Amino acid sequence: MIAPVVVFAVGNPSRGDDAIGPLLLERLAAWLAAEGLDGHFDLVEDFQLQIEHSLDLQGRRLALFIDAGVQTPVPYSFLRIAPASGFAHTTHELPPEAVLQVFRQTEAAEPPPAFTLCVSGERFELGEPLSPAAEAHAAAAFATLGQLCRDSHAAAWERLQFSGNAAVAPAVEGAC
Repeated sequence: MIAPVVVFAVGNPSRGDDAIGPLLLERLAAWLAAEGLDGHFDLVEDFQLQIEHSLDLQGRRLALFIDAGVQTPVPYSFLRIAPASGFAHTTHELPPEAVLQVFRQTEAAEPPPAFTLCVSGERFELGEPLSPAAEAHAAAAFATLGQLCRDSHAAAWERLQFSGNAAVAPAVEGAC
């Protein structure tokens, strides 16, 4: 059985604050298991998004992309995204919007509603540890992850859209 929600975490644990995505996914896996919700979510971790990740969207009700961002509002942004082709907004090969666009093109169907949880980071150098600021931002983002997992429906997620210290109107598109 395919879990209704897929969560992608993008990042390299060896590159300072780029470890935010994998760190949050690790915490989320433990939390989901403790809450008995792990069967409702598939967790996918990778250094970067590729076109193959569009296959992970098949049969899903919702998708979430977690990543760290350099110019992300503090402490994080949580926004709905839409399929779009174009250049990457991060150091990763494909932005989440492009993965959605690949799904649209290959499946001849609309992808599931998708959102990004982009956490503000500062240091991304190879060998750097996670910065104290990134750890604090990740903790704030994790609180939102709990809310998302307790009510995993697109309408509920749209009400929780957030950028920096301000809520945003529903249906705002953004990228990490």
